[in-house]
Parts: sequence; structure tokens; C-alpha cells
Amino acid sequence: MIRSLADIIGRKFSLLIAIFFSLQIIACNEASIDVSLISQAELIRQIETEQSFLILDVRSKKEYEIGHIPGAINIDFKELNNRIEEINSFRNSQVVVYCERGIRAKVAEATLQQAGFQSIFHLEGDMSAWRKNFLPMESQ
Repeated sequence: MIRSLADIIGRKFSLLIAIFFSLQIIACNEASIDVSLISQAELIRQIETEQSFLILDVRSKKEYEIGHIPGAINIDFKELNNRIEEINSFRNSQVVVYCERGIRAKVAEATLQQAGFQSIFHLEGDMSAWRKNFLPMESQ
């Protein structure tokens, strides 16, 4: 059955409106998450001064094994809610979260906040920028 051009345009317009409102809801939900950015330089400084904090890599285990920020622990963002007890000792400490480009980290940050973590930071540029800037990495 051949659809009219108006029917096709109408369906695409409806889809775009639905996507727009979905993004608005997501943006409102993300706005409620109190997460600060931490620069790469600041994180390196903290690593060098051995301050007590958690670096949380929320990428997959395979990505983590290929290369991660020194001292980071890995909990896949999809598993974080079920493994939150593993990092409970950092509930009142600074937690720096990163993934490859930021999307998974945002989900993890919301999970941490809902679990009562108080001081959540998002690594500016995530792992892709860290790697691009040839900053120190560990692998397993």
C-alpha cells in the first residue's frame, strides 16, 4: 500500500515530537542530579597526592581491561545498583565517575545519588579524552 506524502510527514513529525518530549523529561531528571565536573588535570593532581577518594569506571569489564585510569575500580553501570555495597565505604567520600563518552556515567551518577552518595564528580571528557591526551593508563 502506498502512503501519501502527507501521511509519511505526519508520522515523522509525530515521532520527532515524541523524541523531543522524551529528551525534555530526561533533561529535567538529569538536572536534579547534583554532579560536578572534575578536570583531567585535577584528577591527576589528586591521584599524585594520594587523597582518599574513589575513581569508578562504569564501562564494561573488557573496556576496563584494555585500559583504565590508574587506581580506578570497575563496576559496569548496568551492575552498579546490585553491587553498590562494594563501594559503600566511599558513601561520604569523593567519587569520580567516568565511562567512554559520558552517557553510561550519567546513569551511574543517578544510581549513586539515589543510593545516598554525597560527593559525585564526573570526569570531564571521560576516557576518550583521557586517552586522546595520552594520560597515564593501566591495563590488565
